[in-house]
Amino acid sequence: MMEAARRVMSSEYMLWARTGSQARFNLASSGLENYELAELPVKIEELELSRPSFYSYEPLQKALAAKCGVQPRCVVAATGTSMANHLAMAALIEPGDEVLIEHPTYELLISVAQYLGAKVKRFARKFEEGFRLDADEVARCVSERTRLIVLTNLHNPTSAFTSDETLLRLREIARETGARLLVDEVYLDALFENQPRSAFHLGEEFVTTSSLTKVYGLGGLRCGWVLADPELAERLWRLNDLFGVNPAHAAERLSLMALANLNKIAARARALLERNKLILNSFYSTRDDLDYIPQKFGTVSFPRLKHGGVDKLCALLAEKYETSVVPGRFFEMPEHFRIGTGCDTETMREGLERLGSALDEVRR
Repeated sequence: MMEAARRVMSSEYMLWARTGSQARFNLASSGLENYELAELPVKIEELELSRPSFYSYEPLQKALAAKCGVQPRCVVAATGTSMANHLAMAALIEPGDEVLIEHPTYELLISVAQYLGAKVKRFARKFEEGFRLDADEVARCVSERTRLIVLTNLHNPTSAFTSDETLLRLREIARETGARLLVDEVYLDALFENQPRSAFHLGEEFVTTSSLTKVYGLGGLRCGWVLADPELAERLWRLNDLFGVNPAHAAERLSLMALANLNKIAARARALLERNKLILNSFYSTRDDLDYIPQKFGTVSFPRLKHGGVDKLCALLAEKYETSVVPGRFFEMPEHFRIGTGCDTETMREGLERLGSALDEVRR
């Protein structure tokens, strides 16, 4: 039965994201608008299509290790954060293991755990508390059967931040049952110079994942990674032989160039997100039909519609106003919707104006 379920499992969210999220004014994306290849100081003679089939591209391995402040042997390259999460879960859990995952969360984290045969339990992050991670809530939900606790930081879909103090409390909870902690940190760089070190540095219980995709607009490079202790890292490299085998070497070379120019790329990202944050918060201040948490940082926001149906709103937005946001049902909170703030500023401004018109129409 389990094997049959694996053969037919898929992600409803990814199906929608690939086939239903595109619009002239796209506020559904959680990442920054694409960084242009022409902005990288790359020469064609610096690129190669192939390299020897070793487990890592050493220059990129060293650059990622330097970025994360770890030894190169603790870094496992992966095809984006999604594959990094898949690899980590596949190595850390067995069929039948209990996995505790935050609610709401990114749907693929749940789908992958279920695909791997885990028994998924949830702990709540509440709107009324700003979607902060409550360690006491995790302690109430964990059991002696829990083998993995999964969270995102910054939180997807709300951009809520989890401090080292809270993460250290989670470490103690995990130690009591022998569980590990998987922290998806793909949005953490959106704190820019205020970002803490990866949770990987807080103890051996932590395994973390990230990439250059969301905050920097470099999704096309698929430059992701797992931070893990050396023994687990070795297992992950071997496990990836079943999934990715050899990465695209041209993308490895371009990722290395992007890392060498990351300060410039980050400055562009920060300026864009700061502008769009002000526009979004100004929009929120005009709406009495939304419950919201003013955006402080990050690339996404998750308001709640007070009256009417979000699916109806999203359909109207798409059909009449050429605008898209993410329905909250993909995060198991159907009264909410997610707004991305990484698009160009004119798209942000016009998209929110159209969202306001759609909200007025739904209310009428």
